[in-house]
Amino acid sequence: RSVYDDQPNAHQRFMEKLDACIRNHDREIEKMCNFHHQGFVDAITELLKVRADAEKLKVQVTDTNRRLQDSGKEVIAQTEEIIRCRVQQRNITTVVEKLQLCLPVLEMYSKLKEHMNVKRYYSALKTMEQLENLYLPRVSQYRFCQIMIENLPKLREEIKEISMSDLKDFLESIRKHSDRIGETAMKQAQQQKTFTTSLQKQNNVNYGRNMHLGRSRILESKNEITLKRTFEDEDEHEEEVLTAQDLVDFSPVYRCLHIYSVLGDGEIFENYYRKQRRKQARLVLQPQSSMHETVEGYRRYFSQIVGFFVVEDHILHVTQGLVTRTYTDELWNMALSKIIAVLRTHSSYCSDPDLVLELKNLIVVFADTLQGYGFPVNRLFDLLFEIRDQYNETLLKKWSGLFRDIFEVDNYSPIPVANEEEYKIIISKFPFQDPELDKQSFPKKLPMSQSVPQIYIQVKEFIYASLKFSESLHRSSTEIDDMLRKSTNLLLTRTLSSCLQNLIKKPHIGLTELVQIIINTTHLEQACKYLEDFISNITNISQVTVHTARLYGLSTFKDARHAAEGEIYTKLNQKIDEFIQIADYDWTMSESDGRASGYLMDLINFLRSTFQVFTHLPGKVAQTACMSACQHLSTSLMQMLLDSELKQISMGAIQQFNLDVIQCELFASSEPVPGFQGDTLQLAFIDLRQVRHYFLLTGCSLSYIKFSFKCLHIGSSFPQFLRKGRMKDSSKKNNIFAPFRKNDRDKQKLIETVVKQLRSLVNGMSQHT
Repeated sequence: RSVYDDQPNAHQRFMEKLDACIRNHDREIEKMCNFHHQGFVDAITELLKVRADAEKLKVQVTDTNRRLQDSGKEVIAQTEEIIRCRVQQRNITTVVEKLQLCLPVLEMYSKLKEHMNVKRYYSALKTMEQLENLYLPRVSQYRFCQIMIENLPKLREEIKEISMSDLKDFLESIRKHSDRIGETAMKQAQQQKTFTTSLQKQNNVNYGRNMHLGRSRILESKNEITLKRTFEDEDEHEEEVLTAQDLVDFSPVYRCLHIYSVLGDGEIFENYYRKQRRKQARLVLQPQSSMHETVEGYRRYFSQIVGFFVVEDHILHVTQGLVTRTYTDELWNMALSKIIAVLRTHSSYCSDPDLVLELKNLIVVFADTLQGYGFPVNRLFDLLFEIRDQYNETLLKKWSGLFRDIFEVDNYSPIPVANEEEYKIIISKFPFQDPELDKQSFPKKLPMSQSVPQIYIQVKEFIYASLKFSESLHRSSTEIDDMLRKSTNLLLTRTLSSCLQNLIKKPHIGLTELVQIIINTTHLEQACKYLEDFISNITNISQVTVHTARLYGLSTFKDARHAAEGEIYTKLNQKIDEFIQIADYDWTMSESDGRASGYLMDLINFLRSTFQVFTHLPGKVAQTACMSACQHLSTSLMQMLLDSELKQISMGAIQQFNLDVIQCELFASSEPVPGFQGDTLQLAFIDLRQVRHYFLLTGCSLSYIKFSFKCLHIGSSFPQFLRKGRMKDSSKKNNIFAPFRKNDRDKQKLIETVVKQLRSLVNGMSQHT
């Protein structure tokens, strides 16, 4: 820099200085070489001497090198082999290390495939989770791991689809087999209840001690047979599946629930499951149209419902959150409303009491079964009270037919008893007590007919049938007693009363049968107290209990007797009318026959024989019947005489009619029925007596007689007619006493005479009245 920074021509001066410097160095080198030249020459000389040795050494080294190379070829080959092996060994070590990282991944993936093949989807999902979180990140650089990572979401979707398909198959399966599940559950509940009842009976020494002997034996034998069959069935089917867990494979539900829970879609699964089960509940609750025709229809219906809710209860207890108690309660309340509506509708079509009873038993087992699973069933037992009323209605219809059949085959005559054995048989069927009859020797006759013990037996059978429905209703003995008495009252006051009324009105029932019916109702009325004792013995409730109802049979049989009595009066009058219809009076005969008419004598003989049959009736009934018959006879004869078509009558006809009236009076005075006071019965013929006297004493015209008879029935106004003298002969053309019209004087005398006689008749009638 100083060179270039100096004055001009500095370069030249620099070069000059540099040359001067070089020359100085050369002189120093030359001096140095001159100083060491001899040494150099000596060294060269020495080198020349060594040259030969060096060439010889070179030859030896070359030869040695050649021989060394020849001998080292094998070593080199071995070394190369060693190197190659070391490289392979290093590679193997590297592969082993990498495989040790990949093998767990491959093993887990193989395990995943195995779980998929054996349908262990929940385990497969857990394996996927381990693969994704633990193993695959270690070897994510490999291509096969990327393929696995890409396949895992597809496997998850496949698992979801497969598990959902399994769930659908499960839902379809339990839909088909819910009736079997329910039937098994109901059978278990029934066996448990039977077993519990048998233990209670064994522990309770006084159980049923006061029950009716015959009923007790029947029930005990039935219970023994039922228990024996139950235990035999238990022994026979001991190894059979009896629980819902054994009957149904719930693993699809568990798997699907776990899978969806693991995948984070648990709520979606819960909603889907509940939605599908609600649909199935509606299908289960839908009854068959002909369900009410057979017991099997109801049994299948109940079994399906029980099976449905048994499954839901199991799901509730073995899973968490899939179904809740609130959900099952809502589902049950909805189902219960539907069940009650279905049963109320279909049971109304049941006309067979046995079918209704079977339905009741099924409802009780159904309710007990579901109550054992924690479902409230009070509304079902309330429904049973409605069905009980319907059951009673069907019983009443059935017993109405039984009563009609009994009345149809009855001969309506006293029961003949040949020996004491027959008498004991009848007494064992019907509580009959008559000390007077017991004193009589065999053979003898009981006052009632065959229908009385049969009716009594059927009433007891009705009580048994009604009791069958009251059993197992979880009601107290007092309530059962009240039910039995109310149903029995309906049987007596409605069914039996209606049958008796219809029987009494039947045309083929004659007077003898009516008399026997009155006697029968008397004995049935007396047997009502034994029916009350019978009900008390069954229910073990004393009759002195304040709330105990009473039987109303007394009024029923009293009404039947009154109706029979009225029918007796009616039939007697009808029979009298039949005899009157065959009366053939010749109202123009000149002279009478001298004896009473044949029709009238037949009528009187009929009345005598009929009133002899009335000796078994209460006195007032026979007396009323006799008085009614006499009054009707008197009225019929009077109407015959006052017939509007009768225009003319002769004295001979009057005399003949007088003989008939005399026979009627003689019959009334002969006391055909004892108990009348004085001439009470003769008063029935007082009108005929007055007309007869009027005819015989006055010999007035027929129209005059008719007018006078009408005046007799006017009462207090009749004397006014007499005082005013308004009675005139209104039948001038038909007067058979023409000579009396010759002059007004004789006519006036006749009128005065008639007025006097009518006054005496009116006064006499007033006294008798």
